[in-house]
Amino acid sequence: MNLLPELRTVLDELTQRFGSQIERAPAPQPNELYLHAKLELASALCSVFYKKYNARLAGVFAEDARAAHQVFFVYYLYALDAAHGFVLVRVPIPQDQPELASLTNAIPAVDWQEREIQDLFGIKLIGHPNPRRCVLHDDWPEVHPLRKDFDVRTQLPPFTGARHKFREVEGEGVFQVPVGPVHAGIIEPGHFLFSVAGEPVLYLQLRMFYVHKGTEKLFESLPISHGVRLAESLSGDSSFAHATAFCHAVERASGAEAPPRARALRTVCLELERLYNHVADIGAICTDVAFVTAHMHAMRLKERVLRVNEQLTGNRLLRGMAALGGVRFDFDASQLRELATFVDEFEREFTDLAELIRSHSGTRDRLETTGVLTPKAARDLGVVGIAGRASGFDHDLRRDFPHDFYDQVQFSVPVFTEGDVQRRLAMRREELFQSFGILRQVMAKLPEGPVRTEVGEVPPDRVALGYVEGWRGEIFHWVHTAPGNRLARCKVKDPSLQNWPALSEAILGNIIPDFPVVNKSFNLSYSGTDR
Repeated sequence: MNLLPELRTVLDELTQRFGSQIERAPAPQPNELYLHAKLELASALCSVFYKKYNARLAGVFAEDARAAHQVFFVYYLYALDAAHGFVLVRVPIPQDQPELASLTNAIPAVDWQEREIQDLFGIKLIGHPNPRRCVLHDDWPEVHPLRKDFDVRTQLPPFTGARHKFREVEGEGVFQVPVGPVHAGIIEPGHFLFSVAGEPVLYLQLRMFYVHKGTEKLFESLPISHGVRLAESLSGDSSFAHATAFCHAVERASGAEAPPRARALRTVCLELERLYNHVADIGAICTDVAFVTAHMHAMRLKERVLRVNEQLTGNRLLRGMAALGGVRFDFDASQLRELATFVDEFEREFTDLAELIRSHSGTRDRLETTGVLTPKAARDLGVVGIAGRASGFDHDLRRDFPHDFYDQVQFSVPVFTEGDVQRRLAMRREELFQSFGILRQVMAKLPEGPVRTEVGEVPPDRVALGYVEGWRGEIFHWVHTAPGNRLARCKVKDPSLQNWPALSEAILGNIIPDFPVVNKSFNLSYSGTDR
């Protein structure tokens, strides 16, 4: 397939520099460049992409290819936002010496992802600043669940090893305050250990992955057609976004393409998912600073969106709508009229809510300069989505890598640089106003025709990348197909996996009572992280 001209230039320059040490591999889209390289080139290629092309390392993951190639493969996914293209670099890891030189010292954004590879595949990290277990807790037995010789039905013995030992703190008047892993609300577990001197927080240690579900392993045991439902379960508040990213990957691997009307309806559903989550977060931030009136209005608006979701798709969280090759249900003329009326009414009511919050000096006083994530910290950690854009990180897959119907609509990507809770709230507010415009444009341009293309059996040994800008940030699904309409590998990356470490930076210097509102301003998914 012909490459985008910008990626063709990248390929020519890399070939000139590295010659036969790199090899181009087939890719399903013109905005994707797949390269095979030698292991020793991984660091050099990373340096070139960052320094010469201003790329960012959007993902690092591994695959057990010992049966066919006698190696493990590690993949580096680079996003070249200015060129609107992705470069996926594959390097082999010898099976008899499974070791990988860590990039975390140079690029902190890959810390947890590299440690995932070590935990799940048994590939030892060389030079990692903190090579402790990440996905698997310390009391797990010595197993590597994503190796092919690990049976998903394995019954592990009772866990009897040592529990996770947090770093000790020293100094007069310094003490630790544990929060979690079990919390008061109906949320999943995560352990936050604060080190404080008086009131200010000196250090925050995070421990996640209490409910690791082995989802990526489960994808390998299901027919591809069943994978859509599994993708929907990855993170309940992003069920449609995850399912759509999975469908994108499978469709690209098979060479199928969703019809124009289906792509438009996918865009509608993605924006409805953005609406109900953003307005709920705005309300939750307000309630964490005791502005309960604003919270009640926001919850009322969220309920309106959920009811519209149910009227359009039969499910309040849009589950069951996504399908391989398109969507399951079409919207008739009366539903589209009701949706248009809803958008107009919702915008008026949300404008009133936004003005109510904006005029409340007490809320503004609590949110401004609270939980600051500096642009430098955001860049170093690779923070994505609303949290990244509130700290000057100007990236949005809808604009930079248009998917579904986003190349047919006009919208702006709001960006702030202050990086505090106030700007993360403002990000949601401004994105909602953009969503109203997107929805109106899609309905005005809605094509006629079918809403689904038959995908059929997907050929084996195909690889493809699916991506969606979910309401929280960018979501990636990468698949490698196997015979029998199954998957040899499905890698999932939720934006929360990337963003959790930023919470430790944002809380520094704040007081513990401000942690709930700082945490809510990120609103990260435990389930999407744990998978």
